[in-house]
Amino acid sequence: MTRARHAWTGMTAATLLTVGLLSGCSSEDDSAAKCVATPNGTPVSAAPSAGGANTSTNISTNPEIASGYRSGMSAVRTGSFAVSTANPISTKAACEVLRSGGTAADALVAAQMVLGLVEPQASGIGGGAFLLYYDAASRDIEAYDGRETAPAAATENYLRWVSDTNRTEPAPNTRASGRSIGVPGVLRMLEQAHVEHGKLTWRELFDPAVGLADRGFPIGARLAGQIAESAKDLAGDDTAKAYFLNPDGSPKTVDTMLTNPAMSKTLGAIASEGAQAFYTGAIAQDIVAAVGSGAGGRTPGQITAADLAGYQAKKRTALCTEYRGREICGMPAPSSGGSTVAATLGILENFDLAALRPDGVDANGGRPRAEAVHLISEAERLAYADRNKYVADTDFVPLPGNSAQSLVNKDYLRQRSGLIGLGRSMGTAQPGDLGPVPLGVGPQPPEHGTSHISVVDKYGNAAAMTTTVESAFGSFHMVDGFVLNNQLTDFSADPLGPDGIPVANRLQPNKRPRSSMSPTLVFDRAPDGSRGDLTYVTGSPGGSVIIQFVVKTLVGMLDWGLDPQQAVSAVSFGAGNGPATGVGGEHPAIDASDNGDHDPLVRRLRELGHQVSVAPQSSGLSALHRDGTGWIGGADPRREGAVLGDSPR
Repeated sequence: MTRARHAWTGMTAATLLTVGLLSGCSSEDDSAAKCVATPNGTPVSAAPSAGGANTSTNISTNPEIASGYRSGMSAVRTGSFAVSTANPISTKAACEVLRSGGTAADALVAAQMVLGLVEPQASGIGGGAFLLYYDAASRDIEAYDGRETAPAAATENYLRWVSDTNRTEPAPNTRASGRSIGVPGVLRMLEQAHVEHGKLTWRELFDPAVGLADRGFPIGARLAGQIAESAKDLAGDDTAKAYFLNPDGSPKTVDTMLTNPAMSKTLGAIASEGAQAFYTGAIAQDIVAAVGSGAGGRTPGQITAADLAGYQAKKRTALCTEYRGREICGMPAPSSGGSTVAATLGILENFDLAALRPDGVDANGGRPRAEAVHLISEAERLAYADRNKYVADTDFVPLPGNSAQSLVNKDYLRQRSGLIGLGRSMGTAQPGDLGPVPLGVGPQPPEHGTSHISVVDKYGNAAAMTTTVESAFGSFHMVDGFVLNNQLTDFSADPLGPDGIPVANRLQPNKRPRSSMSPTLVFDRAPDGSRGDLTYVTGSPGGSVIIQFVVKTLVGMLDWGLDPQQAVSAVSFGAGNGPATGVGGEHPAIDASDNGDHDPLVRRLRELGHQVSVAPQSSGLSALHRDGTGWIGGADPRREGAVLGDSPR
């Protein structure tokens, strides 16, 4: 039996039995692996946790509500396959697919369809995703881009004002208007990955989600908390209001049973007819109508049937770099995650991080040293500075030298590392000089809600997929049972920087907004220098902070020898390119009272010039690590995630 010691966050045994999570799995072969979990740990509150006052130096970057911390979680050991998702119901569905002989690609499809039901605030078929897939037979890594696109009719001022003759902000605001909605991409991407790497039929992968939509499922604590926080905005859409709110307008609460017959019908059509059923026909017509509706005074968007029918997922070249003798592979543009994680690690490679292991390492990852937090945050500032200036959709804006290698060149990063002062934070870093690139740096738009899936199958294939509808509940538009994204707000709304030069991430027709999603695969190096065995799979939700969460986890595992659960449980810390440095006040090792004034780590960082925020962090990390002949995995204690797999051998 799998030693899965995770808490089913915010869910009682009774509600888990309702969806079959504690019942085990039947099998004609008694020796077959079973996806069984034993609950343990501290349940997470549905309410945002107290992480200090919301002061000018304590601003939360959370894409969704913070929901506490499950202290003392233990790593999960499995045999030939493992999966971690942000919700135990989704993890269970994906594990059953793997147990039935499915591949990592098959498991992704089942997991995503269930996630769209149980955590619609974060991901779903109305959004987009990035996927790194490792094919064990060929030893190739494939990068799938399922990012949303701007409609063909969009102008560079599409998010700024209603029209060139009506220069008022879209109503009721840009996000909740139709202007924020991009053409969804996740279904096209998953279908392409399944065609190339699946074993089970497309249709059967939808059975868990269709059954869940028909039978119903209990609202988890995290979803209930987010419904409560977003109730006013959800009430602006009649469909969302009817689904998430009670008749009196109050939010539906934890353990309320939700059924979604509209989603069942939608998923049934996609299962039978493929992704084409979503991008053409009745579902596409409903999407166009919902986006273009001016109901309630909302400014309509301009997505057309042609935009949907013409959407294509793209195969790109994974960005692979070396770090301390290992190969780190990430997602290329239009995600900035791969290059910014790689650049941060490339800068850090010039410092002895192994000597700065956290103090008092325990199940929660110990207490990070101020010197380590300082170095890592400074490296991130430098990497974000280049990301902000240079990275966008490369189909529209070429990278310096027409290659991401310019951003991760070892000599360049060694030079950048020399800008880090050990005794004082630089505050805000300047981008490096990578040649004559006619781009400015404008205000950086916030990025928001996401989810992440890490999976390895018994054939040796692996997948890291980060999936999103952007902010919590996306645009608050709901159609045919699913939420539509607000992904276009990841563009810079103002096309020009303060210097009047066009910014790389400005909105353009059919363009994909820049992302920070950072699905990551790590490989050993073979003696001859070629790619060796796959050793780690990781990623996280968290908007622009994803990069920091993934860097923290990789450093924890690769430099400090933490197991995957310790690494994801460890204190979240880091910085974008600004004076604020985040230290997650939800962690039991951090004293977040009085804005962190009594915490030794926070005090020392402030002495070094950091403007420290102890707002709770809302990462959703997962990590899997090859351990001998099996796997060991961890799921983030800050969300509801769980790891499952077969029995260790």
